[in-house]
Amino acid sequence: MSHEQTPQIHGATAGGQDLDRADAALPARFEDPGLPEHRLRQADIDPAADKRAERQVVAMFALSVIGTVGFLIAYFALPPGETVASMRLSNIALGLSLFLAMFGIGAAAVHWAKTLMSDHERQEARHPQRSDAATREAALATLREGAEDSGIGRRGVLKGAVVSAVALAPLTVAVPLIGEVGGDWNVSKFRHTLWERGKRLARDPSGEPIRAADVTIGSVFHVIPENLREADHWIEEKAKAVVLMVRMDPRDLKEPTERAGWSYDGIVAYSKICTHVGCPVALYEQQTHHLLCPCHQSTFDMSDGAKVVFGPASRPLPQLPITVDDEGYLIAQDDFDEPIGPSYWERLR
Repeated sequence: MSHEQTPQIHGATAGGQDLDRADAALPARFEDPGLPEHRLRQADIDPAADKRAERQVVAMFALSVIGTVGFLIAYFALPPGETVASMRLSNIALGLSLFLAMFGIGAAAVHWAKTLMSDHERQEARHPQRSDAATREAALATLREGAEDSGIGRRGVLKGAVVSAVALAPLTVAVPLIGEVGGDWNVSKFRHTLWERGKRLARDPSGEPIRAADVTIGSVFHVIPENLREADHWIEEKAKAVVLMVRMDPRDLKEPTERAGWSYDGIVAYSKICTHVGCPVALYEQQTHHLLCPCHQSTFDMSDGAKVVFGPASRPLPQLPITVDDEGYLIAQDDFDEPIGPSYWERLR
């Protein structure tokens, strides 16, 4: 065994010597390679290209100005109406114009920096945080040099374009905020919906009333109040009144005594508005009876009072008490017993 091991030991020793010689050959430090050779851009050597780049930047700032003006026009001329089509048109007009206002400034700033501003790489040694007077004066000189390199002082049209675009862009935020001053801040309206005693449950969006006999175990219905479109501001009212209704085996229901009569033969109805931030919950899993909010994954147990079993929601979904009328149609016994949706200052729970 010793004769077989000897060559391995000598080999290891020879290898170690080779490594030592390699380490000795390495320099104590690497030389700084310095900055790569500066390559001039087309705008640096061609006055026509320089002027063309300036016009392009001005055009982008002008696009931003057009977007801001378009946003103001859309805000006042195309308010969201009572129909889905009018709301869609208003949102599209506001969204596109806001995109142009913000994109124009961003694209112009990037193009300006890449084509017109100085692109020389500079190095500066690290110094104590507070420099002496001479160093501070040198820094100011560097800033003045950078301003000179940017050409902002001698490019009058460009200067006017950037000032106009940057000055007008905040109007896309300020005008809607100012428009809300004096608006309807009555949050108590969230305490009540269109549901009332005797109001039939109808399919969303057809508005067809629902018979209890048509709701099979495991089925899910998206529900709105009957004759919803006859109400004033029906879109806003729908946003508060939407309900998700399911039917399960009555033996699977865990109902507290005070809510024993709120369901009908295994059919339960709960607000569709998540109690976290108000997203619509609509993903129902039949085997577990769990209802999932797609926004932040809050999960509610429909068989146990829609209690939260997972996620950031802090309260169960409000339950709509239901029964049937003489014709077998599902109807509401009353409105929700608590405000729907997320928390707000005035609500008690």
